[in-house]
Amino acid sequence: MKSQAYLQEIRRAAGLPRAVLKKISVEGGEAVFHLVTDVNYTQDDIAYAAEVSSRYAAGLKASVRIMKSVPGEEGIRKAVREVLASRFPAFAAFVGENGVDVVLGSAGGTFIITVSEMDRNKEKEDEVLDAVAASLGRMFCGNWVGELRFSEKHEEEIWRELPPDEFVLAPRFFDVVDYSPIDGGEPSRAIYLADLTKEEQGVTVCGTIGYIAERATKSGKPYFTVTLSDGTGSIRLSYFTKVKTLEKVRELRQGDHVCFKGDNELFNGSLSFRSTTVDRGRPPEDFVPEERPSRPVPAQYRAVFPVPEEDLVQGDLFTVAPLPESFKKESFVVFDLETTGLSKGGVMDRIIEVGAVKITDGHISERFSTFVACPTRLPPEIVELTGITDEMLVGAPPVEDVIADFYKFTAGSSLVAHNMQFDYKLIAYYGGKEGYTFAQKQYDTLLLAQELLRLKNYKLNTVADHFGFEFNHHRAYDDAFVTAKLFIELIRMRKELPR
Repeated sequence: MKSQAYLQEIRRAAGLPRAVLKKISVEGGEAVFHLVTDVNYTQDDIAYAAEVSSRYAAGLKASVRIMKSVPGEEGIRKAVREVLASRFPAFAAFVGENGVDVVLGSAGGTFIITVSEMDRNKEKEDEVLDAVAASLGRMFCGNWVGELRFSEKHEEEIWRELPPDEFVLAPRFFDVVDYSPIDGGEPSRAIYLADLTKEEQGVTVCGTIGYIAERATKSGKPYFTVTLSDGTGSIRLSYFTKVKTLEKVRELRQGDHVCFKGDNELFNGSLSFRSTTVDRGRPPEDFVPEERPSRPVPAQYRAVFPVPEEDLVQGDLFTVAPLPESFKKESFVVFDLETTGLSKGGVMDRIIEVGAVKITDGHISERFSTFVACPTRLPPEIVELTGITDEMLVGAPPVEDVIADFYKFTAGSSLVAHNMQFDYKLIAYYGGKEGYTFAQKQYDTLLLAQELLRLKNYKLNTVADHFGFEFNHHRAYDDAFVTAKLFIELIRMRKELPR
């Protein structure tokens, strides 16, 4: 990795033996390398670091900014707790209020985690210690090692604010204009796609085609797969043509405005839109999404505490192409969910894991990651697909606490996901039950990939392979992290954010 080779050279300087590369920024055509050290450094160290950095600046003029930072015990203690809460919530449930001790050394230190008596699992314990040590190594200079101690478990009752008994948010609609018949459905108003979060019969969706492809059933009957966006959200649906509409639908292109009428139904545990008619139509020219009330952003996190995060090994650290200034000025939360999935009988899937990262100033900056308690046993297919087991969810926070914390994490940020339609419906459904409205602007990397790339399919792993990104698929945080990297690269290609 270029980042690792760079640090190996940097650490040869007397004042930078354990330096950490926090980020690389581009300012006025100059690559600025931001380094943190825990010992005194000299002008000679600065000059040496600048010379090394110039060889990694991909043709740009290079400079360095060095900051001395010596971590204190409380800062390390807080960081350990945040890593446990976000990545190992089931394990964190056994760590008491005073369960983290820190012994600082001259070059790093030791963190000691005291947990209540629980089923011992050496492999899991080592995983926790290694993950915490690695996180500390990215945040602070020096080497960090961990120890576990065990004590008797003392249960504590946690009070949690409950939402109002009744909190109902009515869906919003807009008028359809410029109607032109294909099926002759005569749509007059359409539901906001962001509000299509429950079963609806005979509802109309209207927006811009982002992707359209003709396919055929096994019997040879043609149908079309379409992605549709209206400025508030997006949806993917299928339309089975009729003899009289086939040629007219074949004339539809990316960017055309259309309306589909049909039913939004639960199918295998997820909401699916079954379209019956299609016609040309669009939102009004002056359409501005109507805001609707939500519960206030919680004053503090309940169960899931975000932690700083960086992509220290991303390839473009040293081959930086410019990102749009509008992109760097906004904040984005890229998220992914793992669910019980494959459920039957019209019951909404349960969320079992949430993973998210925040992008600020064009860089990944924070992480939000947690398991979610599930009152039912996981289907064997989901255990095999994700590697998540029932035991891993023991002690995880309930969905109502997670959704409140996730709402706080996303406040002021746009939402990003790969196949937003699936993930957004779940957070909207569980958020709505608690009174939280996720009404932010949304970006879908699936739609962006369909617009900018020509691939055999647009699954997350296929798009990631195109950019050479490796990741642990079907785990929420890993999927969210790679989706964030894809989002940055796709916007870099597009040179502007979608409107």
